[in-house]
Amino acid sequence: MATLAPHDPSPPSHVPAGHLVDVDVYAPPRIAELGFHRAWRDLQASSPAVVWTPRNEGHWIALSGEALRDVQSDAERFSSRVIVLPRSVGEGHGLIPTTIDPPEHRPYRVLLNAHLNPATVRGLDEGIRRTAIELIEGFVADGGCDFTARYAEIFPIRVFLAMVGLPESEAPTIRHWASCMTRPGMDMSFDDARQAFFDRLAPLVDERRAQPGEDMLSAMMAAQMPGLDRRMTRDEALKLSTQVLIAGVDTVVNFLGFVIVELARDGALRAQLRAMGGNLMPAVNEFFRRFGLVTIAREVRHDIADFHGVPLKAGEMICIPTQVHGLDETLNPDPLAIDFARRRAPHSAFGSGPHMCPGQELARKEVAITLEEWLRRIPDFALGADADLSPVPGIVGALRRVTLTWPA
Repeated sequence: MATLAPHDPSPPSHVPAGHLVDVDVYAPPRIAELGFHRAWRDLQASSPAVVWTPRNEGHWIALSGEALRDVQSDAERFSSRVIVLPRSVGEGHGLIPTTIDPPEHRPYRVLLNAHLNPATVRGLDEGIRRTAIELIEGFVADGGCDFTARYAEIFPIRVFLAMVGLPESEAPTIRHWASCMTRPGMDMSFDDARQAFFDRLAPLVDERRAQPGEDMLSAMMAAQMPGLDRRMTRDEALKLSTQVLIAGVDTVVNFLGFVIVELARDGALRAQLRAMGGNLMPAVNEFFRRFGLVTIAREVRHDIADFHGVPLKAGEMICIPTQVHGLDETLNPDPLAIDFARRRAPHSAFGSGPHMCPGQELARKEVAITLEEWLRRIPDFALGADADLSPVPGIVGALRRVTLTWPA
């Protein structure tokens, strides 16, 4: 995503008065002052449900939880053909199954679901826990650490690379390529980073199509696709493998940063978690509600006369910043507060509808185990003086550097 497209200040004539905003969705207004989530909440509270911005080649933004849910869940009216803004970048995305609409996307989703379902993830518990303990034990006696570099950027990536059968030594390179596909201003263009993935994965795909191993990618390449009575083609395997790696090395890394900062600032919250013992899933679900991260988009399939107060035209793009769903006060009272007693709080941290994230069970497990093992060894901690909590622009929300201190 090396650079963003030029700013075009001219909105289409059908944008209603009061629905025009000047917002770059990769750096919303006041983000440096308020932080990532509060900036989105501030924009949501002061805007209609759907607005138009001239930034990033011009597009709509769904800001209410209901509007965002309707876009994600209605593939008849909103296509996933282009999911990255600006459109000129998103047109070249082409990874699967994220850019395929139902029902064509179903065979690929079945393959992913088979290897990321709750039963499979439960079988990974021991390995995930062993990785978390090893990392924490490596710095617990130091009285502090760069959490971003020594835990968040290592833990979920190590878990995921083991699942797909790639060496841990490749983590920094893969993470860099993923960042170039999700963040503006990087040293590689979106297309170049995608090609780097393809070049690295091509010999791996060829090898595992010919001689499948025990890893997740091998199993998917060897499987017959439901309803198609064939295996994935080489091109399909490259596109799906790239998408799997990008998703597996970016979101949980950044989510953990937001959670640990909140806990470093709030001793009462840490005490609540410790009192919950091994039953942390209600807390994990609330954290995902509060700290949604991903800003993607959909393409309008055909004219819609009235969508939450605005007319949409075929071919227009509508952005769906998933973080605003959980922050909508009409759906979740006092949305910025963290309340582990909430039940069935609506949010879109994992999306919704046909493209709901297949890796959500793995993400929940990784976060729950991190909290359990961290608080067992480091029950009280604070932000380090050199922490840099400035937001990093991009498709996935992030903090630049989280450092922590605790009694050695």
